[in-house]
Order: sequence, then structure tokens, then C-alpha cells
Amino acid sequence: MILPEKSESPFDCFSALDIRVGTILEASSSSALRNPAYILHIDFGELGVKRSCAQLAKDYKADELMGRQVIAVVNFAPKQIGNMMSECLVLAACTPDSLSLLGADRYLPNGTHIA
Repeated sequence: MILPEKSESPFDCFSALDIRVGTILEASSSSALRNPAYILHIDFGELGVKRSCAQLAKDYKADELMGRQVIAVVNFAPKQIGNMMSECLVLAACTPDSLSLLGADRYLPNGTHIA
């Protein structure tokens, strides 16, 4: 999916986001979700383990996600998705046909801030 270009935003909008590195500990599919997605359990170090519902099933197998470091927004309010509460938003680059998870190019401690 390609989103339309967005209007200019003040820097405060970006600085209000808490974006961190985390490691996926578990990835499982759920039949309770309308669109194919995984329920991820992600370790964010001092912040603990957070759950996220991510529509990655078309582009990734669950076992490919295990142990992978990802970048996520961790300070959005929890959102009800199907029968679970999603506690963080995993970031990805998207085209009309696929997506690619964002991650660090080398290992970083879980919970490392993105600036």
C-alpha cells in the first residue's frame, strides 16, 4: 500500500513518539483476526515484553520472525484488534505488493531508543 504524501508536521509530533528496538520472542497466527496477521511478543528490555498484532503473514513466515530485531512505536495507547490488545506498532516500509520490517543493521540492546 502506498500512502499519499502527507502535509508538513512540526518536529514535536516526531519527538512525542517513543520508538525503540525490540526482539521478537514469539510469533503466532490467530484465527480470530479478519486479515492474516501474527500476534508478536516483543522484548523491549526495561519496558518488558509487549504484544503487537502485525499483518506480516503475506511477507514473512512465523519462524523467520523469531529472534529478529524490529523497530516499534511503544507509546501509542493499546488498541483492540480482534480478541487481543496490541500494545505497540511495529514499523515497516510498504509498497503496493509487499512490506519490509524496519530493523537495526547490527545488534542493539532491547529497548534502545531510536532518535
